[in-house]
Amino acid sequence: MRLLLVEDENELADALTTALEKQGVVIDHAILLADAHELARQTTYDAILLDRRLPDGEGLTFIPQLRREGIVTPVIVLTARNDPKERIEGLDGGADDYLGKPFLVDELMARVRAVLRRPASVVEQQIKVGRMTIDPLNLTVTMDNSPFDLPRRELLVLIALAKRQGKTVVRSVLEAAVYNYEEEIQSNALDAHISRLRKRLADCSAGVSVHNIRGVGYLLKDDG
Repeated sequence: MRLLLVEDENELADALTTALEKQGVVIDHAILLADAHELARQTTYDAILLDRRLPDGEGLTFIPQLRREGIVTPVIVLTARNDPKERIEGLDGGADDYLGKPFLVDELMARVRAVLRRPASVVEQQIKVGRMTIDPLNLTVTMDNSPFDLPRRELLVLIALAKRQGKTVVRSVLEAAVYNYEEEIQSNALDAHISRLRKRLADCSAGVSVHNIRGVGYLLKDDG
């Protein structure tokens, strides 16, 4: 899961990013609406977390701008402006949800999952491959109905491959699923994650295998 956080309070943004990354989420952070707009054009996000009071304008103006350009990514407004009139204003302004500060990270994630369960969302509820059931929404994997724990990066690689099982996934798509835009990606980092993931899947006879399509990317295949 990849989210765009538009927030000008750096301390809050850093704390929220750290908390969400611990849950397996990739976070891109923008301070300005202009930067958020550029990121939303370049990257496919599962959801956008949007503050209202930003240095270059009112956050709510961002939503109709996205919609005019055909970007339908769900938007959750996060703001200290939380009286009933302002919540109504936010929802009528196009927000998919509205959450007042301060809030619990667990509640935020529950709200993200809720908006992604709506029919317009493209996030798969569950993916079954081999002996595994992969839940991209809750960032979990089970093996024969028992939890199958993976390190965060390997989990994100597996989800990205599983969403396109049987098809070659190019490196750039996998890197976008695993790293935020500020991270420096070492040349062999993705290969190392995939190598470890491949070994884990083989060690537990998961019924799937990851294949290297030389010069292009990787493919997840159901071996059943």
